[in-house]
Amino acid sequence: VQLQASGGGLVQPGASLRLSCVYSEISMDYNAIGWFRQAPGLERERVSCISKGDDKTRYADSVKGRFTISRDAAKNTVYLQMNGLKSEDTAVYFCAATIDSQCRVLRARGQGTQVTVSS
Repeated sequence: VQLQASGGGLVQPGASLRLSCVYSEISMDYNAIGWFRQAPGLERERVSCISKGDDKTRYADSVKGRFTISRDAAKNTVYLQMNGLKSEDTAVYFCAATIDSQCRVLRARGQGTQVTVSS
């Protein structure tokens, strides 16, 4: 199982970014792909999740209405569109395949991509 996140960068507050997670060689025993983030000194946060079977999406309260997760199965890619970025969104973002459909139990994760929101 391999996952690779990309698309991070340095942006000003209010800007947008789109993260991409390309996954490959993924076995059948996963039920969702999720985006997570971790800032220095803080616990890992589940940002968003998309179920494999029905594409049901879930979001952390902190990003609802600003972030959108989507999946292109043909490209084995999951996207995270991030609009209205705030300084508190600054973190390393990574994607992971999870055993459950709510993205609570990680099966495999990729390296992260840094998102920095600063004026």
